[in-house]
Amino acid sequence: MSDGNVNLLLLLAGVGGILIVATLAGAWLRWRLTPGGDLSLVENLNSRVAAWWGMVAVLSLAFIGGKAGVTILFALCSFAALREFMTLTHTRRADHWAMAAAFFVVLPVHYYLVWIDWYGLYSIFIPVYAFLLLPIVAALRGDTIDFLDRIAETQWALMICVFCLSHVPALLYLSIPGFQGGNVLLIAFLVFVVQFSDVMQYVWGKLLGRRRVAPGLSPSKTVEGMVGGVVTASVAGAGLWWMTPFTVLQAGLLALIVTLMGFLGGLVMSAIKRDRGVKDWGHLIPGHGGFIDRLDSVVFSAPIFFHLVRYWWSTT
Repeated sequence: MSDGNVNLLLLLAGVGGILIVATLAGAWLRWRLTPGGDLSLVENLNSRVAAWWGMVAVLSLAFIGGKAGVTILFALCSFAALREFMTLTHTRRADHWAMAAAFFVVLPVHYYLVWIDWYGLYSIFIPVYAFLLLPIVAALRGDTIDFLDRIAETQWALMICVFCLSHVPALLYLSIPGFQGGNVLLIAFLVFVVQFSDVMQYVWGKLLGRRRVAPGLSPSKTVEGMVGGVVTASVAGAGLWWMTPFTVLQAGLLALIVTLMGFLGGLVMSAIKRDRGVKDWGHLIPGHGGFIDRLDSVVFSAPIFFHLVRYWWSTT
């Protein structure tokens, strides 16, 4: 068994241990507060932990499937996220062909390009070709009512749900000297640090949260929660340097960057939800909302993390 696989198993075992502790804590709190206590917060915590068990299991199976498994998993996540995003956009009958092209042409072709590692094309396929061609498809239908808003929403959805998210499996194809066969650990590092930051922001916010960051966007996000979550996750990221090609300082700095991007990305996606008058993007993941609710932090951090690693550590 390679060092990369051993390190991945160690990380998954650690995450499993954290989830076991969280599960036992939730069960104890439910028992402690029953009857007569307010169980709303405890039930929310337990539903989140249960959802995390499922998400960790799915991600672990994808890791076992190698490059193909991870790429297919994130392609399916992009499809689900794109579907959620498009349900909140203003569309008309004339947009059906452009939407069909987005789901069944642009998305699969883009992930195929990632899978065959054609960086020169997948890095511009959506920002250039889809950006130019989809408006042409919509314009040919002849409906000009709210045309700019409609096409901008479709293109924004593709950038967020497909292009940005695809940078996660793209990490598998970077060539880092002395780190061959360990790229899956880059994904594990990114996902763990960003999601751990989200969890710790929630925890610190509940414990110490007083000052809201942006009350009009996300009333639950506080300065104390943000600082506590980002700092805690950055320290955790530095502590995971041993499973990456980074030094302790580099791992901590990268963790700080991606957690800050994840937090800011969450604010952006909250702004879109508030604009559309909804609380969550969907209801597929109990305790978490929809796919975008769970992936918004990763969406904004993945491209930054990918390009930093590619520029500073990769030879391709």
